[in-house]
Amino acid sequence: MHSSISASSRRKSFILLLMGLTLPLFSVAADKIKVVATFSVLADMVEQIAGDAIELTTLVGLNSDAHVYQIRPIDAKHVSEADLLVTNGLGFEGWLGRLEQSSGFKGRKLVASDGIEAIHHEGHADHADHGDGDLDPHAWHSLSNGRQYVSNIAQALIDVDPAHADHYQRNLVRYLAEIDALDLELSGRVAAIPEGQRRVITSHDAFAYLAQAYGFEFFSPQRISTEAQPSARDIAQLIRQIREQGIGALFIENISDDRLMQQIASETDVRLGGKLYSGALSGANEPASTYLAMMRHNVTLLLAAF
Repeated sequence: MHSSISASSRRKSFILLLMGLTLPLFSVAADKIKVVATFSVLADMVEQIAGDAIELTTLVGLNSDAHVYQIRPIDAKHVSEADLLVTNGLGFEGWLGRLEQSSGFKGRKLVASDGIEAIHHEGHADHADHGDGDLDPHAWHSLSNGRQYVSNIAQALIDVDPAHADHYQRNLVRYLAEIDALDLELSGRVAAIPEGQRRVITSHDAFAYLAQAYGFEFFSPQRISTEAQPSARDIAQLIRQIREQGIGALFIENISDDRLMQQIASETDVRLGGKLYSGALSGANEPASTYLAMMRHNVTLLLAAF
C-alpha cells in the first residue's frame, strides 16, 4: 500500500512539474506584441528585425497588388488588436484610412518611409486618389531607403516592446550589414554597363527609386498606380519611343496583367526580359521571397537584358 501511495505521489509531482514548466511558455506567448504590416515587403522587414518575438499579420499578401486591394472584415479585427501598425505611407495604401477608422485602431502607427527623400512625379494626376498627389510611394526600391525603413521599424518595435530592445537592436545591426553588402555588390555590377544602355520598359511606373540608385531609365505605359489605365495615345507614344531609342527589353511585373506588355512586345519585336517584382514579394519557391532577394533578382534580371 505504501508503495502504491508513493507512486501516485510521484505521478502528481511529475504532473505539477510539467505544469510549472509549461505555464511560463504560455505566458511568454501571450505577452507577444501584435504587429500588422500593410503589405509583404514591410512584413519581411519586420520579420527580419523581430523574428518570433512578435505576432505578425500581413494584410496584402504575396504576389498581391496593394494599389487595388479590397479590405476584408478580418482586416479590421487584426488592426483593432494591433499594438503596432506598420505602413509604407506616401499614399501607397489608399484604403488604409478607412480601415483604421472602421477598426477603431488605438495602437502605435509607424510610417516606415519617414525620413526618406521622396521622388515627385509632376503631372501624374491619375494617382491623386492615393493621398499624396505626385509622390512616388515605391521608395523601398532603393536599398539606401531600405536602411531607413528598417531603422524606423526597429525603433518602433523598441518603443512598443522595450523588453526585447536588445533583440531588435542586434537584428537591426545584422540586417543593415546585409543591406550594405548587397548595395555594394549591385552597384559594382551595374557600373559595368554604360549608362546609355540602361533603358527599360516596365508595366507600371514603380522603379523610379531603383533608377535613381543605379542610373537606370524606366519607361511605362502605366503611371504610379496599377489602377491607372493607359490611353491608346500613351501606348502609341511608348511604342514610338521604343523604336526611336532602341530600347531592347520589356519586363512584366508580378502584380500586373501582362497582356499589355505582350501587345507592345509583339508590335515592336522587342523580347520580354522576364518578371520584375515591384509591389509585392513572391512565394517561397520563387526568386523574390524576401526584400533582399527581390532587390537582387530585379537588378540581376535587368543586367541580363542589357
